[in-house]
Amino acid sequence: MAQFFSLHPEQPQARLIRQAAEIIRGGGLVVFPTDSAYALGGHTGDAALLERIRRIRGVDDRHHFTLLCRDLSEISTYARVDNSQYRLLKATTPGPYTFILEATRELPRRLLHPKRKTIGLRVPEHTVVSALLAELNEPMLSSTLLLPGEDLPLTDVEEIRERLEKQVDLIIEAGFCGPEATSVIDLTGGAPTLVRAGRGDLTPFGLDAG
Repeated sequence: MAQFFSLHPEQPQARLIRQAAEIIRGGGLVVFPTDSAYALGGHTGDAALLERIRRIRGVDDRHHFTLLCRDLSEISTYARVDNSQYRLLKATTPGPYTFILEATRELPRRLLHPKRKTIGLRVPEHTVVSALLAELNEPMLSSTLLLPGEDLPLTDVEEIRERLEKQVDLIIEAGFCGPEATSVIDLTGGAPTLVRAGRGDLTPFGLDAG
């Protein structure tokens, strides 16, 4: 049965952040709010965690996982970023975007997209997630909380508890979290390519939702 933490959205309780970080370090699977939608996440080096997320999401090994990073320097540890990519990232992070980038050797192979050797990375703009990443002192693995057969991520924390409390280890609530996932931008080509239109404004990338 999952633990349940209710955190202040602007001044999250340090004690609960520390407890959440310990659960993550111990291999726990966590549901948490972000600046777009609720997400599933945990420790990046845990292979069993990947399989748990895949089972809940109903996705296969071609699904792109995302690393939540504290800042741009952390992104550049795990992905190759050229000057033009860096300028785009600097202008749009933190924010509700996931960027597909070519991975470096620092990234565990199990996190790579099997065909493309790429990874999704983002710097979320959410006080609770920022506090959690600071306490962990490393990135977090994450995936949007979108269940099989659903068109939108879950938004109601009571519904999340009802449906997932036996499948996850911790559910974090911190006020309203909207239904829109991030905009996903592929930066591996010569120009930004839209993979998924979501909450983030696409204007900085010269894109529109079509």
